[in-house]
Amino acid sequence: MNLPLFDKAKMSGQNQRLNVVPTVTMLGVMKARLVGATRGHALLKKKSDALTVQFRQILKKIVSTKESMGDVMKTSSFALTEAKYVAGENIKHVVLENARNATLKVRSRQENVAGVKLPKFEYFTDGETKNSLTGLARGGQQVQQCRAAYVKTIEVLVELASLQTSFLTLDEAIKTTNRRVNALENVVKPRIENTITYIKGELDELEREDFFRLKKIQGYKKKEIERQVAAARKFAEEKFTEKVSLQRGVSINSAHNLLTASMQRDEDIIF
Repeated sequence: MNLPLFDKAKMSGQNQRLNVVPTVTMLGVMKARLVGATRGHALLKKKSDALTVQFRQILKKIVSTKESMGDVMKTSSFALTEAKYVAGENIKHVVLENARNATLKVRSRQENVAGVKLPKFEYFTDGETKNSLTGLARGGQQVQQCRAAYVKTIEVLVELASLQTSFLTLDEAIKTTNRRVNALENVVKPRIENTITYIKGELDELEREDFFRLKKIQGYKKKEIERQVAAARKFAEEKFTEKVSLQRGVSINSAHNLLTASMQRDEDIIF
């Protein structure tokens, strides 16, 4: 199914982020989550590779076992035909009468491969064979050969069942692991990275706003100090003008003009 580019990006998590408050603490939390996601992605990738290697080995064993199973089944069928031909058709009933309990049994165990428990089947002999005297009159050798051939067949069938069960279990485990790897790589990690980028951008913007605010405050304080200094200077000049006016008995305007003229004369002398 062909999806638009927007839908593909949305599904992959490229343009998505988590709804978080852009703070320094949350930035640290997101970075820790990104480290955990990266480490988990690497471990799951290694697990997937290990399972894939084991999967291919089991597949090769299944192919070789199935090829050998055809020869083993053919050999056992010919051995049964020879036994019936030499010992007669009634040999089947004689064997069934002597076989009370199964001497060949199958037991299962589990093998751990990269955290996945694979079932393993193996056969074993429990008790002694009760049909050792079967075919004593005639065809005894063919009966024993037929039994050995079918024991070999059971061995191959048990091995094939173990391989196929492990094959199916590994197939499901690989699919699950690959889904997790793809989710971490295409959804979780990009979403966390987008969140970290968003938080960094918001923090930088807040820092720029604080810097601009501090500059405005400093400018306002500087203007206020200059205004206060000018007001204090004007107040001092007015006080000094009133003092001169009282001492010389002239008006305040005349005293102010005298002070201005003396200041200009002093500047000319200094120059």
